[in-house]
Amino acid sequence: MSLRVVLCTAPPEKAGDLAKEIVGRRLAACVNIVPGLRSIYRWQGEMCDDAEALMVIKTRAECVAALTEAILELHPYETAEVIALPIEDGAGNPAYLQWLLDESGG
Repeated sequence: MSLRVVLCTAPPEKAGDLAKEIVGRRLAACVNIVPGLRSIYRWQGEMCDDAEALMVIKTRAECVAALTEAILELHPYETAEVIALPIEDGAGNPAYLQWLLDESGG
């Protein structure tokens, strides 16, 4: 069973509610919210400089599609960042990796 770390940015005031909904739906075992992120990017031809929170989401690989759909449904941005990165098999604390499996996708 393979696992993923999914990165998503959100407005700081929305990240907690989004994380609770994701974990509540069992689309992820855990969401870490890292506040104080400053994102500088170009959007629709304009330079933007915004405060955001980084959401580090841990889930099963087979949950990524449904997780992405949920984020797109719930997220306030027109184009939400959703980037899934693989966790190599056996790369980490076996007990924690098993917990991720047990708590996501059920």
